[in-house]
Amino acid sequence: MLAASACVVVALDASFSRRYQELLRDRQELLNLCAIIAADLVVVLVAGKGSSSVATEATGRRQYVSIAGNIGVGKSTLVGILADAFGWQPYYELVADHPYLDDYYTDRERWGFHSQVWFLSQRFEQQQEIVDTPISVVQDRSMYEDYEVFVKGLLEQGILSHRDFRTYRRLYQALIHSIAPPTLLVYLRASVPMLCRRIEGRARQSERKIPASYLEHLNRRYDEWLRRFDLCPILTIDTDDLDVVHNEDDRRKVIDAVRVAVGQGPDGEMQLGLPGIDRAALIE
Repeated sequence: MLAASACVVVALDASFSRRYQELLRDRQELLNLCAIIAADLVVVLVAGKGSSSVATEATGRRQYVSIAGNIGVGKSTLVGILADAFGWQPYYELVADHPYLDDYYTDRERWGFHSQVWFLSQRFEQQQEIVDTPISVVQDRSMYEDYEVFVKGLLEQGILSHRDFRTYRRLYQALIHSIAPPTLLVYLRASVPMLCRRIEGRARQSERKIPASYLEHLNRRYDEWLRRFDLCPILTIDTDDLDVVHNEDDRRKVIDAVRVAVGQGPDGEMQLGLPGIDRAALIE
């Protein structure tokens, strides 16, 4: 009897030891990410002293357009179209390099905080590049969405703990004051059935695990956030009945709407084609 009890204790100790080592590895990864963010913030604060805002360039022509919208709505596709039409520098969301994304869609409770901190660090590095880019730029999703839509959404659903939320918010608030807001926010809106169809048509296996209820929740978070967003003008485009990849008229309508929104007028220079873009590889 004593021998059996000893075996149980040893087994429990081994299980606890493995879980403890996993937690230590997770903690170290987060500490490394936080260290990168802190170092980047110091660089930006030092380099940014005395510099002018992106939105107040001397020529008054430089545009910083950010594309917002739910998963699968067509953000990256539109970034490519606008970059070609107006000659803007595109900035894409680096989903393929995300080390936690597959784990996140499998177990959001465990990997939600890791995933969002990684997105925050990647987005902040991208913001530094945007500040240093002298020409107009178009960006796939902004730092604002990470916090206002995804992180707050995870808290509302009980996926992110209050402790993790407070930690993320402190990082976000420390970083957000050092970046310039867009000159225009383009919000792409789509119904949940349309989002599901577009996700099914993409080559991202992990995204096929996303439940429709999660997409519906994100749509509500976007609507709530954009009712309060006042840092720049917002152009909302309903995309359910648009096919900007294959339909030239739809593509022209969207380009025209953006051109008017940035103040270029109806005679602004543009291209309707998609030179240099592999349509089969277009994402989000």
